[in-house]
Amino acid sequence: MARASGAKGEPSASQRTRGPHPLIQRRIASGRGATEQPNASAAGDAELTPRFWVALVVTAVMTGLFGDLMMWILARFEGLAYHYRSGSYQAAVAASPDARRVGFLLLAGIVGAIGWYLIRRYLRNDHAELDDALWRGDGHLSFRRSLLTSSLSEVVIGMGASIGREAAPKLMGGASGSQVADWLGLTAGQRRLLVACGGGAGLAAVYNVPLGGALFVAEVLYGSLALTVVLPALAATLIATMTAWVYLPNTATYTDLPHYHSSARLLVWSVLAGVAMGLLAVLYVRLIGWVSHHRVGGGTILWAMPLTFLGVGALGIWYPELFGNGKDMAHQAFLGIGSLGLFLALFALKPLVTAATLGAGGGGGVFTPFLATGAVLGGFLGFAWSHLWPGTPIGAYALVGAAAMLGASMQAPLAGLVLVLELTHGGFSIVPAMTVATVIATLLVRWIDGYSMYSARLPSHAEP
Repeated sequence: MARASGAKGEPSASQRTRGPHPLIQRRIASGRGATEQPNASAAGDAELTPRFWVALVVTAVMTGLFGDLMMWILARFEGLAYHYRSGSYQAAVAASPDARRVGFLLLAGIVGAIGWYLIRRYLRNDHAELDDALWRGDGHLSFRRSLLTSSLSEVVIGMGASIGREAAPKLMGGASGSQVADWLGLTAGQRRLLVACGGGAGLAAVYNVPLGGALFVAEVLYGSLALTVVLPALAATLIATMTAWVYLPNTATYTDLPHYHSSARLLVWSVLAGVAMGLLAVLYVRLIGWVSHHRVGGGTILWAMPLTFLGVGALGIWYPELFGNGKDMAHQAFLGIGSLGLFLALFALKPLVTAATLGAGGGGGVFTPFLATGAVLGGFLGFAWSHLWPGTPIGAYALVGAAAMLGASMQAPLAGLVLVLELTHGGFSIVPAMTVATVIATLLVRWIDGYSMYSARLPSHAEP
């Protein structure tokens, strides 16, 4: 069979091979190879063998169950601190006496300080940074440190800490993949792909977003939209999400949103909003990077974290929306509930208190805090725009703002858009405006700086 010639020493496109080989070995009549389509080419060093698929299923089931465990821990401490059972966590916080709010957040600072001090002191050689393990390492993660730090993170978030809840299930998904890779003797390349799939599956499981979780694996964690990445990523996120239905609901995270319609005024605004979101995303990402590198260490955490949490608790007397990861803050913006002044205060304060929490030594995510910041910023800018060109509901502006801020700050526009659509089960009619704002914001961040909210948090080589 004739072969097309390529550059010297390199196979041509038609000579690329795939692993494992297909059952039908004979080429089609033209003699051209199936792997000339780049998306169907070889799997590289992560061959999708039957053993890998077994490992993927086991990892996904473990991830879904650990997602349930993390959310169960979160719910128990939300109930303990603010008698929260269902509905709005923010409303439960607001209904609590001021002394209770401040007291429980101070207690969260004390518990978190002691816990993270002990973990970092006695398990300093155990690796538990998922992004770092994937991007600079071989995918190995310490299961015991991952479990301890993830559980502690959910405890302090349940008591009001202003950080994201998704870091814990994401880390446990990665740690599960690392453990299963050891059990089944996978190659280094297979381990790395499995750990990435586990991390995205953890995010998908607790937010019920299998499509967005798969894109998160491909765009953020693994950096490839090849079929050999997307296929196992989608399988893992779907299995983990369905497994998590044992405890978690199979509904949208943000419910009861009205049906928003596209309009010329929203499209024009999305261009301006994309610029604003991109510029502010650069500042917020840089802020997160700075506090992550300069976070307190050693025994300093024992007084710095309680003092920081006490300050956030005092702010929470006036702004209970600052407690927790910001989920209800975003939800109210999506519904168009809030005033111009409230949206202005929240978009200014939420990144600051989240950064302060991380700088004080706290461990947690930034996914929902960034999404919530984008939502209230979109609401604020939408209020201002409505005075010039009225007619569009404030909630539509908030959805566009959330997608733009999320896509830009993750440097993953597809994942950002799909995640907002899956989280809300709405916004499909305003996808053009969401896309315009997200593309502009992401492009600006890439052009000006290029860091994402995940790459900015990578530890220095000297950190444990």
